[in-house]
Amino acid sequence: MTTNYLSRRNLLKYSAGAIATGVVTAGVSSNLVIAEETPAKDEFTPDKALQELLDGNDRFVKRKRKNPNQNLTRLQEVAKGQKPFASILGCADSRVPSEIVFDQGLGDLFVCRIAGNIATPQQIGSLEFGSLILGSKLILVVGHERCGAVEAAIKGGSVPGQIGKLIEAIKPNVESYKDQSGDRLEKACKANILAQIETLKSSSVLSELIKAKKLKIVGGYYDLDTGKISLVS
Repeated sequence: MTTNYLSRRNLLKYSAGAIATGVVTAGVSSNLVIAEETPAKDEFTPDKALQELLDGNDRFVKRKRKNPNQNLTRLQEVAKGQKPFASILGCADSRVPSEIVFDQGLGDLFVCRIAGNIATPQQIGSLEFGSLILGSKLILVVGHERCGAVEAAIKGGSVPGQIGKLIEAIKPNVESYKDQSGDRLEKACKANILAQIETLKSSSVLSELIKAKKLKIVGGYYDLDTGKISLVS
């Protein structure tokens, strides 16, 4: 027999609705599945969504992950529809999986990944959908330490296939760092993050949501050695 898990608050809501319509029954429908770990999407503000991500990353860094929303109950719930509280525009780098480094689960994040975390028209369209239609409250542009795409844009030179299109999209944002020494790559990575944020803010859809205080777009820099995300401004 399948066991259903129902929070007390949702049980009260369900019972109240049943009484109001005169449809009180002896039990709860076996098809009703309620998630317990994450607040409802409508309870999030942009600032709260950001804090949720930072708190999750802090748990990841401290090796205290909760692994929320990763059970069968959550799987069944989000199969009916998704309501992610935040979106990520991240690099395709295999070392920066969003749900793991932010300690989130199924249906929590709307993730777009591409080398160099660049805001292409297709990525922008996806993020517009995630924000306007699905209700995501935050877009976090996540770049990372020692990004190969950014480094290639600094070095220049010819590359095979379609790789050049990625590099060309990054190059204007990091051109001023090519002759610097020391931490030029880190500075270039952060400059690229900020440039992508500005590109996203130029979207009429996203800018309107920002004006209405329904969305915030910020940048984050991931340290490959520690797993820590630091905000970029």
